[in-house]
Amino acid sequence: MNNINEINNMAFSNHPGYQRMFKADSLTVGVFLPLRFYRNDIRVLTGQSVLIQEIDKHNFAAIWVRDIPLFTADFGDAGQLFDPFTYLAFIAAQTKNIALATGSAIFTLRHPIDLAKMAVTIDQLSGGRLVLGVASGDRYIEFPAYGLQHNQRAERFAESIQLFRQLMQHGELTVNSSLGQFTGVELLPKPSTGEIPLIVTGNSGQSLQWIADHSDGWLTYPGSTSDKQGPIRLAEKIRTWRNLIPDNHFRPHITNEWIDLVDDPNYPRTALNGGYVLRTGRHGLIELLEQWQSAGVNHAALGIQFSQRPAKDVIEEIALDILPLFPTHQTVATRPMDW
Repeated sequence: MNNINEINNMAFSNHPGYQRMFKADSLTVGVFLPLRFYRNDIRVLTGQSVLIQEIDKHNFAAIWVRDIPLFTADFGDAGQLFDPFTYLAFIAAQTKNIALATGSAIFTLRHPIDLAKMAVTIDQLSGGRLVLGVASGDRYIEFPAYGLQHNQRAERFAESIQLFRQLMQHGELTVNSSLGQFTGVELLPKPSTGEIPLIVTGNSGQSLQWIADHSDGWLTYPGSTSDKQGPIRLAEKIRTWRNLIPDNHFRPHITNEWIDLVDDPNYPRTALNGGYVLRTGRHGLIELLEQWQSAGVNHAALGIQFSQRPAKDVIEEIALDILPLFPTHQTVATRPMDW
């Protein structure tokens, strides 16, 4: 597996999306969709594509979409409503530079051939901007809906990752997997830079060593964000994981938080909804991002759907007053497109 990771590192040195988001010892900022919370009316998304273009122009590092096939009232969260891959293709056509990230594609529910075909298509159409957050899924009802066993999701996730990566290889393939058997075929097209980054979400049923060996990065919940102890505990978790990574290769860590950014820049960091949402002023958010950066976080995905202020105002404040402190990396340009 070490050789595969080394190959991935070489490929990602030219990957526009990965390089835009990730660099050792620094943190960039992205935005989770939707920009407004869905409450039984899809019109809440009206005008969102215009704001996404503004996010791109403001030079945020990434835009994030979620993969929630079925809505259940037990969770009360429908995500961004649209299919993540179709939606990213739509966003790719309306933006120029921003990385396109899934947080996260449920690899247990979809077949790796379909995942690979969709992912490589978006990668090519966007000029190499796709970064795949991947997960085993946490909504129990989805598994019987797909005819799958919930208690087998960890094994299926690991096997799906393996097959997905096999499909990226050049030349005819022979595959003998519980997910399918074939010989003498090849997936086309190939990724624009050779590989698509796979960022494992949470544990996805795997050991920490497996994540260190098989992931191209790790996305985890941050823990408490209203005090200093949360970032301290997060730092220890990141440090433990990085100590397991073969040959000390760099792997990015990503975390996220839903924020209600208020007008008062000095408003203290305050946990809402049992810690699910952080209400804060600008200075409190900057302090949190600094603590995350010190903890080893390389990218912060911020969800603003619960903010009481207009989304446009929140985006502009973050862009003008916070992004300059955590700038997007400009090392690799988006690959030329002429489709």
